[in-house]
Amino acid sequence: MNTARIVVLVIAMGAGGVAAYLASGSDDGNKPSPVAPVAQLPTVDVLVARSDIGLGQLVKPEDLQWQTWPADHASSTFIRRNQRPDAAKQLAGSIARSPLMQGEPVREQKLVRAEGSGFMAAILPAGTRAVSTEISPETGAGGFILPNDRVDVILSRREKNSDNGDGNRSGGADAVGAEIILSNIRVLAIDQAPKEKEGQNTVIGKTVTLELKPEQAETLARARQSGVLSLALRSLADASATESASEDQPIRRGGSINIVRFGVPSQTTSQK
Repeated sequence: MNTARIVVLVIAMGAGGVAAYLASGSDDGNKPSPVAPVAQLPTVDVLVARSDIGLGQLVKPEDLQWQTWPADHASSTFIRRNQRPDAAKQLAGSIARSPLMQGEPVREQKLVRAEGSGFMAAILPAGTRAVSTEISPETGAGGFILPNDRVDVILSRREKNSDNGDGNRSGGADAVGAEIILSNIRVLAIDQAPKEKEGQNTVIGKTVTLELKPEQAETLARARQSGVLSLALRSLADASATESASEDQPIRRGGSINIVRFGVPSQTTSQK
């Protein structure tokens, strides 16, 4: 072989080796530094509602599922898988005392077992009574009162007023008065519907069932024999207002009352 060709070949191989070495050195300098591993937060499996569960709905095992939650954000009232692995089966057959939204953690306070009792007895809080009374579209806010709303109960009655204002007695003069006898009362059902139906925004019924304390139930029973009862729908903003029994409130009779005497209306102020 020609000596010149051998020399050229050796020089080319040497140059190639130098170039490869330099290229490998530059690549090592551009390599990114290893990323530190991210710390894993401790988690816990919590029992939640697989889909919406309505008031009074019978809970089935397929209505519930386990969901991973950060352990620091899981309340002590939540049902945890490591503590109750068979909770979904254990809670089957319970009745929802209040609605549960999809993905909402299940709490024992929102479920109750009927144990052979009726639905209404199962959802009633301890110490309360379910009392029904008649209503109409005129006395029930035109049908816009729905189960789980809050209302005031108003008693309207007509009373005989035999004093014509100058000390003389005259029959046939009636005074019409109205007063709130129960305030911030929860509606349990309209007729026999304990919950709002899908897409329904009014319920025209003849009977309303209210959640009352024993003394409130007595007040309502007496009022039913005294006059006409009407329901006034309260705003959602007032839902947390303090309940008040009528027996703890003074009867409000300081307003103006229209009195009709012999077909001629007049106005007077009632005494407290």
